[in-house]
Amino acid sequence: MRRAVCPGSYDPATNGHLDIIERAAKLFDEVVVAVGVNKSKKGLFTTEERMDMLREITAKLPNVRVDSWQGLLVDYCRENDIIAVAKGLRSVSDFDYELQMAQMNRELTGLETLLMANNPAYGFVSSSLVKEVTALGGDIEHLVPPIVFKRLSEKYSDRG
Repeated sequence: MRRAVCPGSYDPATNGHLDIIERAAKLFDEVVVAVGVNKSKKGLFTTEERMDMLREITAKLPNVRVDSWQGLLVDYCRENDIIAVAKGLRSVSDFDYELQMAQMNRELTGLETLLMANNPAYGFVSSSLVKEVTALGGDIEHLVPPIVFKRLSEKYSDRG
């Protein structure tokens, strides 16, 4: 079985994330959407909340499963028989960062990385920008899956 991972913080997941996950699911037998756990960072959503939203978002994709990982991604991949990382690229700065990570991962364990050009409709969308615009009352409904919009709206109305 050819497995790939789509790693990220997904705080929260956007339509850009979903686009890459769906496209990777067409290329691999199984895709693991892995939420990175970084105990030194305080996210808007807990790891479990992110995983729950991702499970709902990807429910229509039978070869996608959601998990979390902590530590080196290459170790997670080795432990889970994952042969490749699938990542989206929005900009040249994304490319510079992701190329460096891909080269390091390949050097460490031979893990391959598939860098996928994003859908131009989502080229400007990031989780942090979505959170910022939502916090300031902007409309991001068309930039995130419905469950994410609902949860973001709840989070920010609770803070109001």
